[in-house]
Amino acid sequence: MFFHAATENMAALLRSSRLLKFSPSGLLQITCTKRNGPTLGRLYSGALSGRRTGVCARQIGPVTENASSIAVRSKQAQQFDWALTRLDSSVRRTGRITKTLLQRIFHDICRAGYPSGNQALLLLRSCGSLLPEVPLEERTELAHRVWEKLKELGAQYDVSHYNALLKVYLQNEFKFSPTDFLAKMEAANIQPNRVTYQRLIAAYCQNGDIEGASTILGFMKNKDLPITEAVFSSLVTGHARAGDIESAKNILSVMHGAGIEPGPDTYVSLLNAYAEKGDLENMKKTLEAAESADCSLMDRDIMLVIFTLAKSKHQQHIPEMVERLRHERGYVPDAMNLCLSLITQGQEDTAFHILKTFPTLQSDNSSDSANLGNFFLRHCINMDTSLEKIICFCKELQESNMHTSPLSFTLSCALEAKKTGTSLELMKLFKEEKLPVRPHFFWPLLTQHVKDKNIAGVVEVMKGMQALDVSPDVETLSNYILPVFPSIDAARQALKVIHKSVPKAASVSRKETQSHTLQRLQKNSINAQMARVTDTVANEMYSQDNGSLCMCICVCVCAEATAYFLYNLIDSMSEGQVRAQEDKLRKFFSQLQSKNIMISVNLYRGIRNLLDSCHVPELVKDVMALVDPKEKVSNGPVSATPRGKVLALENKLAELKAENKPLGLVLKQAIQALSAEENLQRALELKQQHEEEMTAGGYAILINLCCRQNNVEEALNLKRELSRKDSSVALDASKYLALVKVLSVNGRMEEAVDILKEMKEKDVPMNDTHMTTLFHALNAVAAGGDIPSIRRLQDTVFTLGLVKPTANLCSPVVTAYLVSKDVSGALEAALECQKRYNHLPRIHDIIVALVEKGETELLQKAMDFVSQERGEMTMLYDLFFAFLQTGRYREARKIIETPGLRAKPGRVQWYAEKCILNNQVEALEQMVDMTAKLFECDRDEMYNYLLRLCKETNNWQKAEAMWTKMQEENVIPRERTLRLLADILKSNGQEVPFEVPEIRLFQSINTRIILNSIFQLSQPILSLTFPLSLFSCFLPAEAFGMLKEADKKGVALGPSPYDHLIRALLAEGSMDEAMAVKDIAETRVPGFKLTDIASSLLIITQSKKGQVKEALERLKSMLQLDHVPSHLAITRLVQALGSHGNVEGIQDVESLIKSLGTSPNLSSMVFVNNTALAHIKNDDVSSAVELLEGIYTSPDSTNPSMSFVFRKVLEAGNDHAMDKLSAMAERLANHFACYRPASDLFLQLLDMDKVEDAKFMLAVSVCVCVLAHRLKAKTFWFEVGKIKNLLSLIPDFAEKELLYPYLMKCHVLDKDLPAAKALHEQMQKEGIVVDELSLKRLAVLYREAGETVPFPEPPVRQKNCRRKVALPSFRRFSCEAFVYSTLLYISNSDIKEKVVVFLSALKHN
Repeated sequence: MFFHAATENMAALLRSSRLLKFSPSGLLQITCTKRNGPTLGRLYSGALSGRRTGVCARQIGPVTENASSIAVRSKQAQQFDWALTRLDSSVRRTGRITKTLLQRIFHDICRAGYPSGNQALLLLRSCGSLLPEVPLEERTELAHRVWEKLKELGAQYDVSHYNALLKVYLQNEFKFSPTDFLAKMEAANIQPNRVTYQRLIAAYCQNGDIEGASTILGFMKNKDLPITEAVFSSLVTGHARAGDIESAKNILSVMHGAGIEPGPDTYVSLLNAYAEKGDLENMKKTLEAAESADCSLMDRDIMLVIFTLAKSKHQQHIPEMVERLRHERGYVPDAMNLCLSLITQGQEDTAFHILKTFPTLQSDNSSDSANLGNFFLRHCINMDTSLEKIICFCKELQESNMHTSPLSFTLSCALEAKKTGTSLELMKLFKEEKLPVRPHFFWPLLTQHVKDKNIAGVVEVMKGMQALDVSPDVETLSNYILPVFPSIDAARQALKVIHKSVPKAASVSRKETQSHTLQRLQKNSINAQMARVTDTVANEMYSQDNGSLCMCICVCVCAEATAYFLYNLIDSMSEGQVRAQEDKLRKFFSQLQSKNIMISVNLYRGIRNLLDSCHVPELVKDVMALVDPKEKVSNGPVSATPRGKVLALENKLAELKAENKPLGLVLKQAIQALSAEENLQRALELKQQHEEEMTAGGYAILINLCCRQNNVEEALNLKRELSRKDSSVALDASKYLALVKVLSVNGRMEEAVDILKEMKEKDVPMNDTHMTTLFHALNAVAAGGDIPSIRRLQDTVFTLGLVKPTANLCSPVVTAYLVSKDVSGALEAALECQKRYNHLPRIHDIIVALVEKGETELLQKAMDFVSQERGEMTMLYDLFFAFLQTGRYREARKIIETPGLRAKPGRVQWYAEKCILNNQVEALEQMVDMTAKLFECDRDEMYNYLLRLCKETNNWQKAEAMWTKMQEENVIPRERTLRLLADILKSNGQEVPFEVPEIRLFQSINTRIILNSIFQLSQPILSLTFPLSLFSCFLPAEAFGMLKEADKKGVALGPSPYDHLIRALLAEGSMDEAMAVKDIAETRVPGFKLTDIASSLLIITQSKKGQVKEALERLKSMLQLDHVPSHLAITRLVQALGSHGNVEGIQDVESLIKSLGTSPNLSSMVFVNNTALAHIKNDDVSSAVELLEGIYTSPDSTNPSMSFVFRKVLEAGNDHAMDKLSAMAERLANHFACYRPASDLFLQLLDMDKVEDAKFMLAVSVCVCVLAHRLKAKTFWFEVGKIKNLLSLIPDFAEKELLYPYLMKCHVLDKDLPAAKALHEQMQKEGIVVDELSLKRLAVLYREAGETVPFPEPPVRQKNCRRKVALPSFRRFSCEAFVYSTLLYISNSDIKEKVVVFLSALKHN
């Protein structure tokens, strides 16, 4: 409540008389700041949770949505992306948006009916200075209309929306009451943040109200909110407008005293203050001061001053300012916006003066360079500028060759704007200039009158035509004059001047009608022909058999994905289905082979494993036939020998040798198995024993093994032996390159060069993988700083033409110089590579090294070379990134503020990704800040980079500060940025201060369009099956709507899609909808019954809803149909019966399950525990105790767990039952040596934080002795408190080696390095061996904290795990869902129809 009280006091203080006088020295004392401005730590405005003055913490409650609203909201994402793209494109190209575009987007959003918070923000922020063609009052009215309408439609407003509205008020110079604004925020339970206060200060200062600004400033000071440059800039304006120009000037001194360097915004504010007074002398001094302070003012800054001069009626000083414009890149769009704003404010003469400064476009097309005034003339017409001025502008434009035909263009603008008076006056001028005035000129003026049936308007235009001596032609009469009159007689009566032309016009009109009719008939004929072609193709497709359809789809649509399709097909089938469809699958595989469709060995192995698990080994042979023969050779036999069978292979070798049979293949396999085990010695022994039988493949494996183990001599000997046996044999490129690497690293350069020459002689092919291997080989040599060796290797590779030079392959030479600390040599090497190969490797690292060493001459040389070879902009970006990398931010800012520099998204992304990878927070943060005014810079993208790094470092405070900065900068965030920020805040337990855009799987799919297109096909029954199955998995509500639509149209489906949808609806608890689908299925499919899974899900849902009788009846009906319920369904039913006290029902279920013959993997205590709970529910605790005691005192008892009973009783707060049960546990422990119930109770009490009760259990029971084996099964050991509670209760606990790893994991998850260090030391003191996993976790924690790991970090061990086939992300889908998802991205309608038919046929097969 503190914040609300503070805010109310704030509003009351502002409403009362101003008691606080402004004192710069008193209010603006800011400590802990730097010269270059406040750090981001200072920008942070408080914790995000609770009541505070930071970002809004308003709760946004969940909104209940129906199916239609979900569909609309799914479409909203697409609409917002479209709107943002259009607006962003317009702002990037021109720096403005049009009112027409904004209104169109506004109406589209309103029509959808569910505006998101982000859409509201987009519209609000567009109602300010981005509309230079719209008067200020009209902009504000538009903003208010947007605000009210979207609020009415349910938009959720947060503090960012109020800040955006404040910004619009400031840009539109709208006078409002800041106190009322704050009161409205309070009423809406929205808490202001730093940006709010800054803009309220700006609002007071805009009106010269320093007292009001001082009040808010004092409030910010009390709340310890940072005072930024924006506040000081506002104060400069405020003092100036209050008539105290000296105080405005002194603000700069106050900033210096506060440790904040005045930036461009501050100097512009001071320039505007002098401009309002017409003080040119002080304006010049201010400009000189800015230059001396290394504060570069851009053209757009000077334009703001020009605009102020024009508004203040000091046009005589404008030429002085215009001369200071540097015409940097982006000058034209900025100058256009200035002209438009000036014209809107009635300053056409000044706007024309600016227009004349536009550079003449150099173009071969004269029309391009002679229409510079189009936007100017159009806006003059729209703003009703006096015709005399417009005519003067036109004459001057034409005389200065800036426009070829300004008068004609002006007339076209007037006609387009339907300004009749202006248009007629301009046509009179046409007449005077001997230019033709034709009847069709009047059509735009007549169109609206005809539409409105405005006879008076038409008559007025006709009088103008008569005054200009223009006679209406036949088309004008028939289309634009006569239709407004009810009859020809009425037209004659009103227009007596042209009565003779009417009959002729009527006949022509009839002729025109006939012509239009003929055109329509021709168009319909063409459409009919196209429809017949489509039907022919469709009929041809339907006439084919299913196998042909499969081939058609695999070859035409998804040939590359055939292997994945086959895998998903078999993976989606149960063992019984595979066996039942064995013959059809074999036929299918055979047809694939006949079409030369092949699969990879890797995918074959995955399919083979699936078929083996289904016990159909005969099908494996059919699939093996599909494997690419080339891959069979390169990968060895498909049915490869399992690993670890070296001994068996050696025995096989001995047998073959004894039988005098060839050994080659088995010998190679044995060597390969030994190579996998890195057993070089044994492999060489085998080679020695069977040297005569060695093949080239065996030698290649051995050579590669020697290279891996850095055994140079043995590798060379093996290579020589192979050459002696057969000099024509060539190894593959990877083996050669392994030799080159090991020889080079060991100084055997001559042999390495000889290997490269042999590769050239034997024409060994190199692919991309081999090029990467070569790069690593060269880099290994470069890492040793051996410059001559790396140069020789590189020259040999490029001279022989083994590969084409790339930047990667050129870089090792530069690396060698950098490793040797020879920056000069590195630069020369890079320049040489550019000259020889047109690649400039590692230039960034070279420039960084030069900057760090202060080598100014070499740096200048490098920059001159880059500028000459790659252009000046590339050079500037290289220098900018180098300064950022070395922490020279002042110099970096000067570079990025170079006039004419524009954003290069690719370069910026490269450096941002580099910062994210290397965790360089400060450098990335500085880059984002410096590029705020960079031309065409995507600010959302920049902040997204920074937020990604915040997520990597888990720095939610920095992320929150970035959110405030985005509001301050008026950035419109994309949905992905909002989701990223929300994810950071949520993961740290903070409230999200905005509406998080929803993301849904397949949200871009328009189900209505899909449904309609399916119903238009000739077999909608088959076609609907698969999209319905797909949507059932992810969007059950959408699928349910599709099914109802299909049922209305009389479409009946097979049982499968009904079953899929029933299961999906039951899984999300929608039982009524599921039963509705069941009813539809029973009417459409004779004999329809729920499957085992659907019935089990129904039992679970009914049990959860308390419908235990219905669930029990469903179980009985399942068993009558010989269906087996899932163990979860049985468990949930028994638990529900227990919670209802239905002992008989539990006994019925138990007897039914026993009658099955096969036990469905149920816990032995499900029935016992729940029967006991049922007795307790019926207040019969004695029966429950008797039942449980009987279980534990039985001679053949296995001591099962009864934790479930204890937990349920504790949760219910049944103290009477708890006393009885705990007494039973003590009795069993103390008299029967049965400790399981006591240990269950102890751990349950500990788990529920009932420490005192657990301590009492220890006092009366000896259950501790059996705790150790129980702890391994507990799931709560991820909470430090509970582990410490256990240790505090049992200080001498013997199994600490079990507890300590859990405790270490907790500390690591909490990022608590001090606690982890203390635990590590304690384990060492107690002599407990620290396991490797705990050491690895602790090492990671040390590194994340930036500390050195004080112990040897254990290596990462590769576990022997089952090899899995690498499948794409859609592996989890069924085969039909996979191919149907492919269908969504195919634009060709014919192919789509083929896919649908194929899926239908496959399903029915």
